[in-house]
Amino acid sequence: MDYVELGRTGIQVSRCCLGTMTWGSQNSEEEAHAQMDYALGRGVTFWDTAEMYASPPTAETQGSTERYIGSWLAKTGRRKDIVLASKVAGRGSAFGGLPWMRADGASTRQTKAQIDEAVEGSLRRLQTDYLDLYQLHWPDRAVRVFGGQTYKDYDDDYERFGDILEALDAHVKKGSIRSIGVSNEFPWGVMKFLAESERRGLPRIASIQNAYHLANRVFEYGLAEIAMREQVGLLAYSPLAQGQLTGKYLGGNLPEGSRKALYNRMQRYEGPGAIEAFTAYVDLARQNGLDPAQLALKFVDARPFVTATIIGATSMDQLKTDIDAFDVEWTEELEKAVNAIHAARPNPCP
Repeated sequence: MDYVELGRTGIQVSRCCLGTMTWGSQNSEEEAHAQMDYALGRGVTFWDTAEMYASPPTAETQGSTERYIGSWLAKTGRRKDIVLASKVAGRGSAFGGLPWMRADGASTRQTKAQIDEAVEGSLRRLQTDYLDLYQLHWPDRAVRVFGGQTYKDYDDDYERFGDILEALDAHVKKGSIRSIGVSNEFPWGVMKFLAESERRGLPRIASIQNAYHLANRVFEYGLAEIAMREQVGLLAYSPLAQGQLTGKYLGGNLPEGSRKALYNRMQRYEGPGAIEAFTAYVDLARQNGLDPAQLALKFVDARPFVTATIIGATSMDQLKTDIDAFDVEWTEELEKAVNAIHAARPNPCP
């Protein structure tokens, strides 16, 4: 396993990051503990969660993922062996308000009071006194998030960037947060956070956690240059397009226990041209003797603007396959082949 610096923080993270959002929905506490044991044994020291998880978000499962990690930490005492990241929810209207996440039943926002409540809640569930990385799960602005091809403007009702940074800074100064990042963010938002931190001497964002995979390379249009020049690297989520790039859904297949079968929330990955793109990438992997999942994961890992690739598995076989992908050799021939498919079928699943 390779390790790199998280932004300019001095914190070293594994290039493979363990995603956790199925723990508490598709995976039991025992299965989550087994995944943590195995991943750490393979050198995966960077783990990502969120106050909202398990996914999909419900009142019944909210916080389950963090509680499972917390019970593992209490059992093993290995807190210092991992780099632990969590997230505070953004503007709740993206999910119908998420009123169950706040004690007063308010729709989630990134106000100081709500950030304080969220940080303390995560620390309590995780049974730790600090988080290595704390991220804004999606913006407080009413921007389009979680897919889409168009821009629609929004009103001026959002928490100011400097105010959000000040709220986070209070926890940095207390020692409960070591570094901060954003997620599902856009170029303007990233640059505003960077400008405010420089102007006011506030914490600097270290990472951008956005969707990125073979069928969604829109990060390269505006954010990749920022990631490289500002040392705010990509933490790439959904590198398998929620399983589509494994090929398991091709031909109309609907595997029992899959996210599509359980929740039917795959619309982001079912737009025009998606099936044709997935088929082309799966065929390319097989022509080169590779597991399709490993081709997709290694493609992400090979990008210079990526700090870490977030994997997610519901079985130990999937977890092993995913981690093994980071040992695959990425060749110039593979680079040319994926770029040819991308040129013919660009970004069907943004």
